[in-house]
Amino acid sequence: MEPVFALLHVVIAIINFSKSNGTACILQGESAYPQLSKDGDIIVGGIFSFHGSWEITDSSYVVPPPPVKCTSLEVRALQFSQSVMFAVEEINNSSSLLPGVSLGYKIYDTCTSKAVGVQVAMALVNGNEKTVSDEVCTKPGQVQAIIGETFSSVSMPVAMSIGPFSIPLISHGATCECLSDKRKYPSFLRTIPSDHHQSRALAEMVRHFGWTWVGAIRRDDDYGNSGMAAFTQVAQQWDICLEYSLPFYKTYSQEKVTRIIEHIKSSTSRVIVGFVDPSDLEILLDVFFQHNITGYQWVGTEAWILNPVLATLDKNNILQGAIGLAVPKTEVKGLKEFILDLNRVKSAGSAIFTKYWETLFHCKYKVQNNSDDSPVCTGKEKLSEIDSMFTDMSLMPYFNNVYKGVYAIAHTLHDLLGCKETLLFAVLFKYNSHHQINCDLFFQFLEQLKMVHFKTKEGEEVYFDINGDPAARYEVINWQTNKEHQHDFVTVGLYDSTFNVNNRLTINVSSIVWAQNINKVPISVCSKNCPPGTRKAVQKGKPVCCFDCIPCAEGEISNITDSIKCEQCYQDYWSNAQRDKCVRKETEYLSYEETMGVLLTAFAIIGALVTLVILVIFFKYKKTPIVKAHNSELSFLLLFSLTLCFLCSLTFIGRPSEWSCMLRHTAFGITFVLCISCVLGKTIVVLMAFRARRPGSNVMKWFGPPQQRFSVFSFTLIQVLICVLWLFISPPFPFKNLKVYKDKIILECHLGSSIGFWAVLGYIGFLALLCFFLAFLARKLPDNFNEAKFIIFSMLIFCAVWITFIPSYVSSPGKFTVAVEIFAILASSFGLLFCIFLPKCYIIILKPEKNTKKQLIGKMTIN
Repeated sequence: MEPVFALLHVVIAIINFSKSNGTACILQGESAYPQLSKDGDIIVGGIFSFHGSWEITDSSYVVPPPPVKCTSLEVRALQFSQSVMFAVEEINNSSSLLPGVSLGYKIYDTCTSKAVGVQVAMALVNGNEKTVSDEVCTKPGQVQAIIGETFSSVSMPVAMSIGPFSIPLISHGATCECLSDKRKYPSFLRTIPSDHHQSRALAEMVRHFGWTWVGAIRRDDDYGNSGMAAFTQVAQQWDICLEYSLPFYKTYSQEKVTRIIEHIKSSTSRVIVGFVDPSDLEILLDVFFQHNITGYQWVGTEAWILNPVLATLDKNNILQGAIGLAVPKTEVKGLKEFILDLNRVKSAGSAIFTKYWETLFHCKYKVQNNSDDSPVCTGKEKLSEIDSMFTDMSLMPYFNNVYKGVYAIAHTLHDLLGCKETLLFAVLFKYNSHHQINCDLFFQFLEQLKMVHFKTKEGEEVYFDINGDPAARYEVINWQTNKEHQHDFVTVGLYDSTFNVNNRLTINVSSIVWAQNINKVPISVCSKNCPPGTRKAVQKGKPVCCFDCIPCAEGEISNITDSIKCEQCYQDYWSNAQRDKCVRKETEYLSYEETMGVLLTAFAIIGALVTLVILVIFFKYKKTPIVKAHNSELSFLLLFSLTLCFLCSLTFIGRPSEWSCMLRHTAFGITFVLCISCVLGKTIVVLMAFRARRPGSNVMKWFGPPQQRFSVFSFTLIQVLICVLWLFISPPFPFKNLKVYKDKIILECHLGSSIGFWAVLGYIGFLALLCFFLAFLARKLPDNFNEAKFIIFSMLIFCAVWITFIPSYVSSPGKFTVAVEIFAILASSFGLLFCIFLPKCYIIILKPEKNTKKQLIGKMTIN
């Protein structure tokens, strides 16, 4: 409370000082007088543009400038004023609202001039006396609130001027977003939505129709620049680009207008957002027609989308199909009849009444120099008999805004006058007893007005948000040409800011007629939509709406239109040919169903069968010299191991599993070692047999059948131990190889431990080399049928196959790795089988006469 009492002391001190000073306040310049007025207990102020312009006079800065001479009488301002009069009359006749208190009004003309607007606002706040006493100079404001102005450019200086006095300015038409700034305009309120909402609604509507590449023409003042700035900000959030945003004002030179037209003609966008005034568009319509610029889809603001004069002037259909936002249509019962009864104005302001009457009916009340042959006004002329804008009620929503503003003032007064006096009011009342009501309301009226909330008789809710703005509601209007080639304003949708984001805008697209009378939504984009399977790449030096469509890379997809990036498919998936879907990767392994698998299987089975046939032949002829001479026991074991070698290759074919992976490599390693051990045993036997023929040699007793069996067992056991260690430490396992092919999964057996694999191969290679070396030593033995020669050939083939296998195994991709390994197994097995046993079978079957002991041993030459 201490700051409040301190403020009271300051105010009282100022009042006492003014009383004791004894000076008078002198009004500088000409006094301003209201165009329409009515007395009352409480006065409502009004400022409207009764004239659309004024004559510009040169100022010498030596003598005071002459008064502003207003020109171009505006019909709408009178209708706004009549709305104030109608509301005041209704309130005064109401028994429930402000009973016992009468409202009056003082309505001034601003001539659409900022300077005049501030002047008349000061007249409303301080009075319009030429010279006033010191007491009058310190009195509270003459009015509690001011209704007006229609235009943002005039409202801004007025609101800034009266803001420090806490006098509210309630506008029905000023939509500039800047006026919501309570630091600069603390007492400004309005009954029309701010351009903040309109700009957002326009951007949302543009996005709704898929227009991402638009042009804009804005009025070159606070209204147009601020509104377009808000639109641009929202548009950028939704990836809508402005190809151009051109300022325009009706006073622009021909050169400037030509540059604007050339810019539009060279553009590629087909949509123009017009944040302009009707007077600007009137000029632009002529210029567009002169340059044959048609077919553009116009998007308009509430400032001009419902303007009947503009619709009438658009005879060349420049604005045909225009779509925009308008204040929702409404009807105030009795207001239309009140406005059309001009005689009510006569009592409130005879001078302005005379001007309007003469303008509407083209007559003169007083004819002195009848140079224009104008008829004399009788006062009985009827509006129904003339074609005038005055009878057009298309701006009824704005009349309703004025009406709501007056009622907001009345409800605020009603709430305040029902409250008890506070200490503050009591103190001030002591110094201003003859202005009790005004003094009390002066300090509290603005705050109470901001909190007012009521319903009109039509059921419409009226309230202000924290910025002094109402809830934003718009109708979406479409200009449609009727049979008489005139534009009709057709409502095709609604926008309500009180709804959630997804439901604010509703539009019936099927009922819209677009520019040039087409029935489908125009296209206005810098680049066509990127289909699924591509991504957008912004073109260098251009806005984000201009882009190229880049196909997604392999393994990436985009399944939506205009995707900004491609998504990587999961590990087991790959992109399809269209790059719009991830499909499961094809799995690849050497199967029994494919040609390669069938061929390898066939060769493996044939090899095993041939081996068994040879085994049968050897078993049948086991007592013949050639079988007995070449160690039948090792031969049978070798044929058995070769059969296993052929069959183990089958474990490499088919889908890899945990057991097949462990079996294929261990079975291969053990069977081949068993096979090479048998060949090695046969080679040693050949060498031992040669040594045994020498006189006194007793070598064969050291390498008889038991030793042969033991050597085969020992060599094989070593390989078994290597395989057991491999399986125990890090066994092979099924593995999905994703590196060989990008679009395929290779199912293979991972070696687990590479050391184990190469140890198995290395041991086989060691035994093969040892066998080859020993066979090489026995190559020149004097037998007619020396088996060592065939062992050399078999080992040569074996080593050649496996030496070639190593680089082929490392470099072969996917299932071909397995195929190479199977081929090496089969080739080496066939090599051993054919080199060692085919010659014997040839003798046994085809040359039985050579199957004798004599033929096998022959004669030996001893040096």
